[in-house]
Amino acid sequence: MFTGLIEEVGTVQEIRTSGKAIHLKLRAASILEDVALGDSIAVNGICLTVTHFDGGSFTVDVVPETMRRTTLHELAVGSPVNLERAMAMGKRFGGHIVSGHVDGIGRIAEIVEEDIAKVVRFHAPPEVLRYLVEKGSITIDGVSLTVMDVASDSFRVSVIPHTWQVTVLRHRRVGSVVNLECDIIGKYVERLLLPYAPGEAKGKSNLTLDYLRENGFA
Repeated sequence: MFTGLIEEVGTVQEIRTSGKAIHLKLRAASILEDVALGDSIAVNGICLTVTHFDGGSFTVDVVPETMRRTTLHELAVGSPVNLERAMAMGKRFGGHIVSGHVDGIGRIAEIVEEDIAKVVRFHAPPEVLRYLVEKGSITIDGVSLTVMDVASDSFRVSVIPHTWQVTVLRHRRVGSVVNLECDIIGKYVERLLLPYAPGEAKGKSNLTLDYLRENGFA
C-alpha cells in the first residue's frame, strides 16, 4: 500500500527482456536506505517487487500482464521514474490510499499555466473516468493528485510547483502517456452495491454511476 507521495526520482539503468516480460534495474538512493529483498516499491505508480539490490540500485521483474496494462513499455535506459516505498505504519498519511495497481493509461491533452500552478488535462478511458469525481483523488504515474473537474472524455488536475519539480511530471509533454489509478474506495462501494441492482444488472461486475445516482446511492 502506498500514499502517492513520491520519495525520489530514480533512473532506468538497465532493461533486459525475457519474452514478453522485462527485468528492470533502477538507480536510486534514499529509498534504498532500508530496502529488503521482496519489498514493494511503486515505480511510476506500479507496485513492483525488489528481486535484487545493492548500494545504488535495485532490480524488479515485470510480468506480461503488467506490461500490457501500463506505460512501462515506454521506458528506455536513462528514463526518470517516480519511486515510493510501501507505506509504513505510524507515519503521516499525506496522500490517499494507493495500491499500485494501474487501472488504465491516460494521455496528456493540454498543459496550461495558471499563476503558480500547472493545470493539466488528461484524456482517459471510460473505465477510469467512471470513478472520478470533482475534488476526489487520482494517482498519475504514482503521484497523488486532486481531480479539478471531469468531462466526458477527460479530467483536469492542478499541480503545485513543488510536485511538478520533484516528480517526473516535469518531463511530461502534450501527448505523453501516463499510468492512472482510481481511488479504490469507489470501486469497492460499487462492488458492494451490486446485490441491490435490479434484474439484468445482477451478476455483472459493474454498476453504472447513473444507476447509483438514480437510486439514491450516489
